[in-house]
Amino acid sequence: MGLFRRRPKRDGRDAPRDPEFAYFSADEGARFRALVREAFAEQGIEVLLHADVVSDNAGRRFGLANLAAVLHNDDRGPRAWPELVRRHVGMVLRTMDAPSALETLSTEQIRSQLYPRILGAEGFDPENFEYARSPAPGLHEIIALDLPESVMMLTDDALAPLGDLPYLREQSLYNLRGLPIEGHETVKGDGGMRFEVVLGDSFYTASRVLTLESVVRETTGEQLTADGALVAMPFRHQLAFHVIRDAGVIPALNAMASFAASGFVDTPGAVSPYVYWWRSGTLTQLSDREEEGDGLRIVVGEEFQALLQRLVGDGN
Repeated sequence: MGLFRRRPKRDGRDAPRDPEFAYFSADEGARFRALVREAFAEQGIEVLLHADVVSDNAGRRFGLANLAAVLHNDDRGPRAWPELVRRHVGMVLRTMDAPSALETLSTEQIRSQLYPRILGAEGFDPENFEYARSPAPGLHEIIALDLPESVMMLTDDALAPLGDLPYLREQSLYNLRGLPIEGHETVKGDGGMRFEVVLGDSFYTASRVLTLESVVRETTGEQLTADGALVAMPFRHQLAFHVIRDAGVIPALNAMASFAASGFVDTPGAVSPYVYWWRSGTLTQLSDREEEGDGLRIVVGEEFQALLQRLVGDGN
């Protein structure tokens, strides 16, 4: 997964747009849904098409948003769509028809496959996740069971037989630290702007913000300072950070705000369009949408403002 992706040839933005997935043209949206219907038919299942889901005669509903975003972001363009749709539909049906991993795996094996997931507010229903932590407004931390073809977000009832919640969370963090870092790139710009991006196909890449100390150490060989870092998790496959050391935090903050906002749009597993101040594991939001329009604004509280003044003064 590259940081900067070449966009495949697609219908122009002047073409009529799909009413549900605006990154598709109307024709692309129609083709996408036709491919979904065809893939289910190949599995012997007739489905009824809706704007954002399909349903079968057994009452099962299959969401389309994640698959649509995957297709939209695939570098190969529409020529790859048939295979991607067939693979996704096959995986979904195998997962639904297979016995639950919670019933077939031992407790120890389940614990060894637990990982924390950072989720955005969109599409997350907190009803069955009372244990979920909120690292910052609009963000949720849950525990997931990693399986060969899927990721199972564990509800309150699913976690209860596995042990005490604090222990399970520590186990999930331990497992996360053991995952290899798939990719690391440095983004540089004018005025000494610089920040790091960890990226990969893992569903837990953005969740590495929960183990930021080890990520910084492994990717840069350095340590976090007492002032912490800027972080951004635009979607599940990226984590950006800038360790705060000097006045270079200012250009990094502005660049990361744009990076997070653009990376959040039309991506599978979108998490947050904002930049946060990470300090001792606490996240404070620093960027926001303009109250009117689609622009960005930087919003800092007294503590971060005092930090900036100190760092700018140190740089003089």
